[in-house]
Amino acid sequence: MKALLLYPRFPKTFWSYDEFMKIAGLKAFIPPLGILTVAALLPSDWEIRFYDRNISPETDADWQWCDIVILSAMLAQKQDFLAQIQKAVQLGKKVAVGGPYPTSIPEAALNTGANYLILDEGEITVPLFLEAIAQNQQQGIFRASEKPDVTQSPIPRFDLLKRDEYLMMAIQYSRGCPFQCEFCDIINLYGRKPRTKEPSQTIAELQTLYDLGWRGSVLVVDDNFIGNTRNVKRLLQQLIPWMQERHYPFTFLTEASVNLAEDSELLKLMTEAGFYGVFLGIETPDQDSLEVTRKFQNTRNSLIEACRTINQAGLLIYAGFIIGFDGERTNAGERIQTFVEQSSIPQPMLGVLQALPNTGLWQRLKQEQRLLEGFGGVEVGDQNSLMNFVPTRPMVEVAREYVEAIWTMYEPKNYLQRCLQQCLNITPNPHLQQTMYFPPSKGLRLLIQLLWRQGWQRREIRLQFWQQLWTIVRTKPQFTNMYLGLCAAGEHFWEYRILARERITEQLGFDPLTMSDVVEQELVTV
Repeated sequence: MKALLLYPRFPKTFWSYDEFMKIAGLKAFIPPLGILTVAALLPSDWEIRFYDRNISPETDADWQWCDIVILSAMLAQKQDFLAQIQKAVQLGKKVAVGGPYPTSIPEAALNTGANYLILDEGEITVPLFLEAIAQNQQQGIFRASEKPDVTQSPIPRFDLLKRDEYLMMAIQYSRGCPFQCEFCDIINLYGRKPRTKEPSQTIAELQTLYDLGWRGSVLVVDDNFIGNTRNVKRLLQQLIPWMQERHYPFTFLTEASVNLAEDSELLKLMTEAGFYGVFLGIETPDQDSLEVTRKFQNTRNSLIEACRTINQAGLLIYAGFIIGFDGERTNAGERIQTFVEQSSIPQPMLGVLQALPNTGLWQRLKQEQRLLEGFGGVEVGDQNSLMNFVPTRPMVEVAREYVEAIWTMYEPKNYLQRCLQQCLNITPNPHLQQTMYFPPSKGLRLLIQLLWRQGWQRREIRLQFWQQLWTIVRTKPQFTNMYLGLCAAGEHFWEYRILARERITEQLGFDPLTMSDVVEQELVTV
């Protein structure tokens, strides 16, 4: 078989870092780990051509060459994903699809003409697909009733990547999360019992990247890296000497629950292993909203104190926030802004609540007959969409607070101030001489572009940029690279806040930041 593996394009999203990528001479944030793992599961006698369409498109010759097209996608990639299925059908090619989007919403791929749906986790369903191919079956839907043993998962085909085009490489250590947040689809996709690879597996993946010449940051893509704390400590205890022997060729970033702050041993192991940052699902400082959405792990201790503890351990904090929970009080957006200012989180990811298919929230709202068809983020594939359900407070009010918060938090002066303060808050990691989160080979280009743009072109922040850079160089020189990387990312977020405002304006039919109180009251009444 000649298989053409394609990863669809992303639109501009919070994590696409578009303008940052341009000035750094990069194309994409991270590689698509799922389809690279699928590639490793395919028979050795298959011929494979792989294209991440965010890096470079395939050619007409590739389409003519292949027997089958294999696609994997997340919800945000919906538009290009469906377009590639249509193209395959028009060219008379068989097409197989998988990934989180078709797993959650298989109807879209089926209706567009996909022949094979390889759903759930590939370690179980790819062999079922291969068996169907061997038997010359022309179509099929392959699902798994159980979760695979990830200790049997192969090393992803990192060799297929144009690695120099990515900001980071990526690995996965675990799947699943022990918590029960109502809005989250991770427990639907991967279960509530975290399954982990063996430490030797993860180190073998890192050794593969090392042997391929990668140096720089590696994102551990787990939805909750610390879901199984006993096993993750086993990994870190073996990772530390591996990193030390190679003089720390990588730095690591991952996602974890806020209870990380309660485990000082785990924090110490992470920093010693070379972790420089962590993404936290904070969601909201409103305790009543956290309880409504069943995110009880965030209610046990002060969230501000948790952030302070994690910073003091040596980790940069990224965080996610959500507006639009049931029973949410007015001015939730302002309270999120206040929290972000107090914690100095540089890049808060704020989204409007969406009821994703088959989540606890989706099931409850369906019972309450509050779901809206063809509406919201599930329809358009992004978080800056109005809710796809009837909220408990006026949707216009939620939309206005969302846009106000994004607009204010990503005002350039506010953003740069948080970048500085976050770096000042972090205790230096003695194991990392310089905290790199972009490829060293791209560093000089990024520096020149940044100094020109923010040190000269942007007059409104020019003085602030130089004053803050001097503060970092003088007081915490080991954070210079981290600080400059955060500043450069601002070029993306300053455009993204405009895009978010435009998208909400398009959905509402008017700009929520310029609407009059009279118009707002009329809309609320209606």
